[in-house]
Amino acid sequence: MQKTVVAVYTGQGLADPMKAVFKELLPDVRLVNIIDDSLIGDVVKAGHVPPGVARRLVQYFHHAEELGADVILNTCSSVGEVADDASRLIGVPIVKIDQSMAALAAVTYERIAVLATLPSTLEPTIRLIQKQADAAGKVVTVVNGLAEGAFDALVGGNPAEHDRILLETAKRVSDESDVLVLAQGSMARMEQTLREVTGKPVLSSPRMGVEAVKAILELS
Repeated sequence: MQKTVVAVYTGQGLADPMKAVFKELLPDVRLVNIIDDSLIGDVVKAGHVPPGVARRLVQYFHHAEELGADVILNTCSSVGEVADDASRLIGVPIVKIDQSMAALAAVTYERIAVLATLPSTLEPTIRLIQKQADAAGKVVTVVNGLAEGAFDALVGGNPAEHDRILLETAKRVSDESDVLVLAQGSMARMEQTLREVTGKPVLSSPRMGVEAVKAILELS
């Protein structure tokens, strides 16, 4: 029987790249996307996840369950803590796209730089890595890699400036870190370039997130 995965997006940019990852790793799965790009806009405006965003996101998780999801993939790191809370209300597993990435970083490295273009993504990712480290009994140092101005450049139609700011930020924090963690799935396209520029390992979430979904489906 064909399995169904429902991916919930807070913005437009990651859906097409994720389709390609699903096609490679889970070609026989029925993939359904729920996209509400007002969510990330409201998070950015508030600087945190406001109650209205949390309510809408939980509604989408309920819709995903009604659509027959065997697994729900939460694709946005900014709202990962809402997904944690919602998992107690939803009858199917919710996979956070960055959970496996954070766990790998926490158990493998001691100095972890988190690259993000938004504080509302940076802070939950730092908390997630720290939580994973605590669970593993590890002591880690998390380095703030906020690429200020990069998000505004991207939404302003200047992806080259976004990439330049991100690269400069990566170079700045690389000396203080053993690994670079990309807090936003949309940054995955920069993974190889950042690795080449800094000489450090770089972790991104899309592929690891889909691999986590695949592992759950294989057990069900």
